Amino acid sequence: MAKMEVKTSLLDDMIGVGDMVLLEPLNEDSFINNLKKRFDHNEVYTYIGSVVISINPYRSLPIYNPEKVEEYRNRNFYELSPHIFALADEAYRSLRDQDKDQCILITGESGAGKTEASKLVMSYVAAVCGKGAEVNQVKEQLLQSNPVLEAFGNAKTVRNDNSSRFGKYMDIEFDFKGDPLGGVISNYLLEKSRVVKQPRGERNFHIFYQILSGASEEFLCKLKLERDFSRYNYLGLDSARVNGVDDASNFRTVRNAMQIVGFMDHETQSIFEVVAAVLKLGNIEFKPESRANGLDESKIKDKNELKEICELTGIDQSVLERAFSFRTVEAKQEKVSTTLNVAQAYYARDALAKNLYSRLFSWLVTRINESIKAQTKVRKKVMGVLDIYGFEIFEDNSFEQFIINYCNEKLQQIFIELTLKEEQEEYIREGIEWTHIEYFNNAIICDLIENNQTGILAMLDEECLRPGTVTDDTFLEKLNQVCATHQHFESRMSKCSRFLNDTSLPHSCFRIQHYAGKVMYQVEGFVDKNNDLLYRDLSQAMWKANHSLIKALFPEGNPAKINLKRPPTAGSQFKASVATLMKNLQTKNPNYIRCIKPNDKKAAHIFNEALVCHQIRYLGLLENVRVRRAGYAFRQPYEPCLERYKMLCKQTWPHWRGPARAGVEVLFNELGIPEDEFSFGRSKIFIRNPRTLFKLEDLRKQRLEDLATLIEKIYRGWKCRTRFLLMKKCQIVIASWYRRYAQQKKYQRIKSSAITVQSYIRGWKARKVLRELKHLKRCNEAATVIAAYWHGTQARRELKRLKEEARRKHAVAVIWAYWLGLKVRREYRKFFRANAGRKIYEFTLQRLMQKYFLEMKNKMPSLSPIDKNWPARPYLFLDSTHKELKRIFHLWRCKKYRDQFTDQQKLIYEEKLEASELFKDKKALYPASVGQPFQGAYLEISENPKYKKLKDAVDEKIIIAEVVNKINRANGKAASRIFLLTKNNVLLADQKSGTIKSEVPLGDVTKVSMSSQNDGFFAVHLKEGSEAASKGDFLLSSDHLIEMATKLYRTTLSQTKQKLNIEISDEFLVQFKQDKVCVKFIQGSQKNGNIPTCKRKNNRLLEVAVP
Repeated sequence: MAKMEVKTSLLDDMIGVGDMVLLEPLNEDSFINNLKKRFDHNEVYTYIGSVVISINPYRSLPIYNPEKVEEYRNRNFYELSPHIFALADEAYRSLRDQDKDQCILITGESGAGKTEASKLVMSYVAAVCGKGAEVNQVKEQLLQSNPVLEAFGNAKTVRNDNSSRFGKYMDIEFDFKGDPLGGVISNYLLEKSRVVKQPRGERNFHIFYQILSGASEEFLCKLKLERDFSRYNYLGLDSARVNGVDDASNFRTVRNAMQIVGFMDHETQSIFEVVAAVLKLGNIEFKPESRANGLDESKIKDKNELKEICELTGIDQSVLERAFSFRTVEAKQEKVSTTLNVAQAYYARDALAKNLYSRLFSWLVTRINESIKAQTKVRKKVMGVLDIYGFEIFEDNSFEQFIINYCNEKLQQIFIELTLKEEQEEYIREGIEWTHIEYFNNAIICDLIENNQTGILAMLDEECLRPGTVTDDTFLEKLNQVCATHQHFESRMSKCSRFLNDTSLPHSCFRIQHYAGKVMYQVEGFVDKNNDLLYRDLSQAMWKANHSLIKALFPEGNPAKINLKRPPTAGSQFKASVATLMKNLQTKNPNYIRCIKPNDKKAAHIFNEALVCHQIRYLGLLENVRVRRAGYAFRQPYEPCLERYKMLCKQTWPHWRGPARAGVEVLFNELGIPEDEFSFGRSKIFIRNPRTLFKLEDLRKQRLEDLATLIEKIYRGWKCRTRFLLMKKCQIVIASWYRRYAQQKKYQRIKSSAITVQSYIRGWKARKVLRELKHLKRCNEAATVIAAYWHGTQARRELKRLKEEARRKHAVAVIWAYWLGLKVRREYRKFFRANAGRKIYEFTLQRLMQKYFLEMKNKMPSLSPIDKNWPARPYLFLDSTHKELKRIFHLWRCKKYRDQFTDQQKLIYEEKLEASELFKDKKALYPASVGQPFQGAYLEISENPKYKKLKDAVDEKIIIAEVVNKINRANGKAASRIFLLTKNNVLLADQKSGTIKSEVPLGDVTKVSMSSQNDGFFAVHLKEGSEAASKGDFLLSSDHLIEMATKLYRTTLSQTKQKLNIEISDEFLVQFKQDKVCVKFIQGSQKNGNIPTCKRKNNRLLEVAVP
């Protein structure tokens, strides 16, 4: 950049204050007013030092296009106006260039735009990092993991149409060049209670509605689902449709994203089958039933839903039904089975649905991690993106809000610690004296919740494990005893509570003073939600499923791995996850995005100050500003500082030749700024009070106006002088050009006059010569015309004479011809009367025959042999001729048609003709086979590697290869075999292995028997005493019976010169080893539709039912 070029800064054209650290005065009202002012001007991002405040605009803004990405790429954090891209670029460059692992912490309440912020960060990093096919594939997989997790983990709430109901932390791994290698996703606390119950105005997870809206009818039929939302009890109907949300389109997006991420088709099918099973679990209802011993028992009302669930999951229906009705308790070597009443059965059903869905979600995260994990073992740089629930304060706060707020307490603690650490490190690095900053340390609140002995989570676990009657009230009593003296804990019975007589704090509640404010929690449901108990009977039932995915989701159901140890509670699991997350974050350089929701209506251009104020308080933004301003409010490297303010001092303007720090010292001394208002670091100038910075900005603005006036004055003088000199130069040039022009015009006039006189003289001479030439030409033309007219007169006279002579000769010839004709007529007149009748008859007959043949020529039918049309006979005497012509024409066109056949087609028609002679009007199956071509090789044995062994065993040419069903005489059941017909043998082989089971020479085949009905059963009878007949005849079934019997007949005739006997009868005998069995065909309706079935009636009778 040139030295005279002024760099862009967030201080230029600033709307409000771009960095809250510079806000004066600093209080809650000015903070909110500054945010509102910027929000009204579409400035949705504001800084607190290096922290980005993001306000959800609830509409699309043109600030995320590729041009904006390039604008913020490789730019200083404070160089441009506040933007989320600036933070993403700062984090990425620190990771790439300084080899520092980064983490981006995105917090805020539901609807504040956390998920969108995480998408923007990931899309920016994907846009600025390296290119290439492999890198692009990794980036695409990382980005496409979002739609999958959103579909299964997001839901519509009263605050947000796409609210994340789980916490997500993604580690994106990069190589030394800064190219992405892969990623790892961790999920925290899926709100699985939403599966079975949703608050009014909210929906279940997106995937349920997307399947029902976007799946095809065929796919829904496979999942045994219907498109109507009202059919399912787990789906809230009051908000089933969301304006602006196309569930069908989103379903297609999810399917495509799953394919890109790397899900196989069978995995996708299994996932949707589990989702369908969860949806149908809600439709199972129970009814009470009393037993003989007086105990209540629950029974399923309608077992149709249970049956469909079992078909989807591959679970035995009786096993799952028992698991819903009984509970088995194991203690050491004893098992006690107890019945479940209706309430307990509903609890078991909902617990199974919640566990099934939450485990499926965890499996999805694991499966995505397998696809997007880095494939190389080289050292990696890591950028973590944390998108987790914000602090929640509702009218009714329960266990979920308690652990969510606990997580936010931990995040606030690490935020303050890392912010102070960052400030202290910068002061030490710059050589500035560090002063202790007073701030509220929320470690006491974290200890109240997570202490291993006296913490609320520890006491909740202890209460859940305690024998005897355990309720939410006993848990609250324990809290009152242990936490009574804690200054951040309140209840009606605690000693430090000042609300013993205040009815605003109910008996079943307790209150915690969080860093963001006081929150009252309803103790009801704490114990059950912490236990998160799933009966072992249900786990074992799930493990017994023939569904590989469901079986993998419930490993504890394996009887061989029974563990009587109680599973960890939900609270302890979440506490361990948060501890791991905190440990991970502390190893990385933090970057913060604080998301704020401007209104509860999810509408654009509305800024609710009360709502924003509430979020500012619990996000601790004012506290953050005070921490940043406790030392120095503003710091800037010497070079940009000198470049920005050098015009305020004559010694530094326009160029400073020495070091930048010396220039800044001269500048500040010249301006007379008090020494306690700034400090000089090693590479930066530190300004204590924002007023000093604004004073510098005001002076700069005034100086820029003065400089602009000076530049304008100098420019105007330069412009006037330049204009005068240009006009003077132009006058001289114009005068010289005019004089030249005048002389040229005078010369042109003289020259033009001379040329005109010359042209007139030349014209007169030319016209004179022309007149002489024209006269000579006319004389020559006149002589030529006269000669032509004379020659024409002579020729016409000669022509007239020749014509007259020709007419005379013609007249003589005509008269002579007439005379000869008269003589002939006189001579033969006496013979004419005697033969006139016969001649007239012959003439008439000849004319009729001629007319008949001409008409036949125009009425000939088509050359198709099957065309039956023939013209009608015109005369009775032509009847025999007409029939003979029809026969000859038919034979001729048949020959023409046959001449078109190839040898292969002739063979096919010969086989079809043979089949007609054998089966026409004898076998009911024959008409259906007429239109089907005989292919022979229905199995590609030579090309299919599966049949390599069979191909090697058969040396002869295979005439027919087909899969048939061999009927077992013992039970009538069919087994698949490969039927091969070669030139000399009939072979039967195993379909799976290709091993030859039987080989029969054609000479040993004596007869083929079949019924007259519409079935494919046939028996191959073998010669008695032959080696092949040791096991008896073959009873087979085929879909190509007519073709197989025809080819067998023709091949046997060709080889043995003997006709094979084809017996068609509804009863025939079949030899099975030593016994003869009668095969009888009967008519009857079948359960299997139109498929004939074979059934063994007794030792001597096989009955085939044909529909």
